[in-house]
Amino acid sequence: MPEDHYDAELALDADQSVGVAAQDEVDEDEWLRRMRHSAAHVLAQVVLQLFPDGKIAIGPPIDTGFYYDFDLPRPLTPEDLTEIQKRMRKEMRRNHRFVWDQIPVDEARKRFADQPFKQELIDQFSEDSAELGICTHAEFTDLCRGGHVESTKQIGPFRLTNVAGAYWRGDEKRPQLQRVYGALFATREELDAHFARIEEAQRRDHRRLGRDLELFAFSELVGAGVPLLLPDGAIVRQEMERLIRELQDARGYQEVWTGHVARGELFRRSGHLDNYSDVMYPAMHEHDEHQGDGDSEAYFLKPMNCPVHMTLYNNSLHSYRELPLRYAEYTTLYRFEKSGQLSGLTRVRSLTQDDCHIFITPKQISDEVSRVLELVQILFQTYGMPNFRYELSLPGEGGKFVDNPDAWATAVSALRDALDEAGIDYVEQEGEAAFYGPKADLFVSDVMGREWQLSTIQLDLIQPARLGCVYIGEDGERHTPVVIHRAIHGSFERFLGILIEHYAGAFPLWLAPIQARCIPIADRHLDWANEVAAELRAAGLRVDVDDGNERMQAKIRNGQRRKIPYLLVIGDREVESRSAAVRVRTGDDLGAKPLTEIREMLTAMKRTRAIEPA
Repeated sequence: MPEDHYDAELALDADQSVGVAAQDEVDEDEWLRRMRHSAAHVLAQVVLQLFPDGKIAIGPPIDTGFYYDFDLPRPLTPEDLTEIQKRMRKEMRRNHRFVWDQIPVDEARKRFADQPFKQELIDQFSEDSAELGICTHAEFTDLCRGGHVESTKQIGPFRLTNVAGAYWRGDEKRPQLQRVYGALFATREELDAHFARIEEAQRRDHRRLGRDLELFAFSELVGAGVPLLLPDGAIVRQEMERLIRELQDARGYQEVWTGHVARGELFRRSGHLDNYSDVMYPAMHEHDEHQGDGDSEAYFLKPMNCPVHMTLYNNSLHSYRELPLRYAEYTTLYRFEKSGQLSGLTRVRSLTQDDCHIFITPKQISDEVSRVLELVQILFQTYGMPNFRYELSLPGEGGKFVDNPDAWATAVSALRDALDEAGIDYVEQEGEAAFYGPKADLFVSDVMGREWQLSTIQLDLIQPARLGCVYIGEDGERHTPVVIHRAIHGSFERFLGILIEHYAGAFPLWLAPIQARCIPIADRHLDWANEVAAELRAAGLRVDVDDGNERMQAKIRNGQRRKIPYLLVIGDREVESRSAAVRVRTGDDLGAKPLTEIREMLTAMKRTRAIEPA
């Protein structure tokens, strides 16, 4: 259940039993959900014991436990959480029974007369019902549609985790509440495993590693959500671009470049001003600052490349014989995401996509989608991320989607058929399509089993018609091409953040900013260390020399902290034998190897983009 679903406390799925149920009456997942929901009620009970004048909002179960939102006279402290948790366990041992009932709306208003957030919920839900559900245990009663265990003693192992700020109803203009989170699982082993995963995620946090490894930075002076890549981070990104360029060059893609701004008229015709303006930066006006956003003299930072690529396509008249025509670009786009949604590299305001728009005939849809799917598979296998799944994102209700039923029906059928012909397993998700067409979204699992939505393949029959794209068909007539919108990495910034966490900062050699470091034991070994580095650089490797005054072991530790794949230690024997003692960042000692063997080993790993060493 989404954590920002503010009606979650009063939501009840159709297949759930109302009120209280015994364990043998529901399945394991529903029982766990009920334990988490019941724990949220105990949390609210205890907080009101400590703060009798406190105001309670909502407390739903979530994927890893539960939370409850409070308006309290002072901020909660870590000591408060310890005391709350202690009292919660005491209340659970008392084996209070949960009693669910329905009462008239007027009675509900009286019961919660001193609770303004509950009054607002009563106003909302009384529109559809003359009665509302409540649940009571011990002295505590909450507005609730049910879904509880029989008694507090049946609640599973839990731990309170943290307090965060949360606006009531997710609206920054409404009161800010204190949200207390708790983790709860069916068994102690599952709870411990959950916290082990959290600790590992913290160890891999790309924001911390990005700072420690000097990969990227953010500056308040530059602005929130605008990542700045330091030299080592820029190297990793260059390698990412090099990989996708190689794969695309071999498959007939042509690279273009289209700048950073475009006229508002272009985005009006494409439909972005009507359907995407909530994340577009405000307009810039050439002459009259009072002109509307859709006027021809208004300019916008590009939120995406598709309408500009279509104008490039229109630069000349094309024949069906030229199709597929594949335009690829690596340019920075700008999306004015809300500040509260920004998160390191994974949610930014300036992002660079490995963007491509493929112009095809309707008969070419299946073959071209298959070619893109093959490209996706090769790329993620190269990164050592072979586990992925697809969702077919379809239109849904509401005004987000362009009103063209025939185009939608054709596009959805064509993309579904293309995935079926390629043998792709997928699930369908309504309401998640782009405003102009259906899409196949790729979800990739990292080394921790976390899923990330990365690649997307979108089928568009709407924008090319709006922007006047045509080709001359076999019949000599003009036809509108189909356009495949396609990004494999998604954005380089987000993908870099995911890679940092996937590898825990220990990039495979081909991606590593520094691939090897020479470590002379004493000053007399420095000349040979510099010769080794020079020869390896000449072979195309990124190598440096630690010529500092620290002892050898300290230099090795520094290299390991920087997660450099190979450390080449050089002493008297290595100078004499023209070799180096090879150590891996994991601590393994491969022993002394001739320089020629080291060069061949490292260049082979770079050439093949081998994943090891970890």
